[in-house]
Amino acid sequence: MNLLALTSLLLTTLLSPAPAGWVPSTSDRWQYQLQPTATGAGTVGGIRLNLCAVPYTGGACVKPNVYNIDLYGPDKVTPNKTAVNAIHAAGGHAICYVSAGSWEDWRPDKNSFPASVKGNDLDNWPGEKWLDIRKRDILLPIMKARVAKCAQAGFDSVEFDNVDAFQNKNTGFPLTGAHQLAYNKALADIAHSHGLSVGLKNDLDQVGALVDWFDYAVNESCQAWDECEVLDTFLDAGKPVFQIEYTDEGASARESCPPANTASRSTILKTLALNATPWTPCR
Repeated sequence: MNLLALTSLLLTTLLSPAPAGWVPSTSDRWQYQLQPTATGAGTVGGIRLNLCAVPYTGGACVKPNVYNIDLYGPDKVTPNKTAVNAIHAAGGHAICYVSAGSWEDWRPDKNSFPASVKGNDLDNWPGEKWLDIRKRDILLPIMKARVAKCAQAGFDSVEFDNVDAFQNKNTGFPLTGAHQLAYNKALADIAHSHGLSVGLKNDLDQVGALVDWFDYAVNESCQAWDECEVLDTFLDAGKPVFQIEYTDEGASARESCPPANTASRSTILKTLALNATPWTPCR
């Protein structure tokens, strides 16, 4: 190998994330159920797997093949391997929801976070506090342990929530965009090191800088805030965008679905409670 080729290889290694295992595609249809509380027929591990709904475009009912669910099952302590296995048996894939930017008082590892990294309360989310993402030496080992549990439970991917703290002026910490970029890239590397793909949640201001680290995007309410075009960066790279709009914040399929379908974003409408239903797919 000549010097030029070797230099190119080294640069690629340094600038690009490690390859993941399963990576979602732009044709995938998703479900977002963070409350594993469903019961009855078609339910496994609190996750409803027999969903079928007529999309906005009409025709026959359709089913999700990607399930974005919490790491833990109904007891909030045991990783939800039961649901993951059932999702796989049905031919689907499972994304592991982990909050990487907030401390939550109901998590089994809550005592792993020293007081020094816990900031102000998140607005409208009781029991959660912002984390000081500058202290990566403290937080990343905790996140590594969480991702390891995702992998051990058989999840295919990870979605890290609350990774846009620098945009919030009430965290209790003087966070900058540079702090967020360093933290988010480290999170993506952790996921990839476990063979899992990884989704970028919101953080629209840094999409351009992070698209090469993340395998897809997850976005809340970009239609409501007229921000969806920012996510074209992912679509242009051949990476899917999973979009959710909330009906209890005024979203409607009539307004949300036509632009989402035109852009090839995989879009659903739900309520903020993120129970199994309602689930309204745009396509």
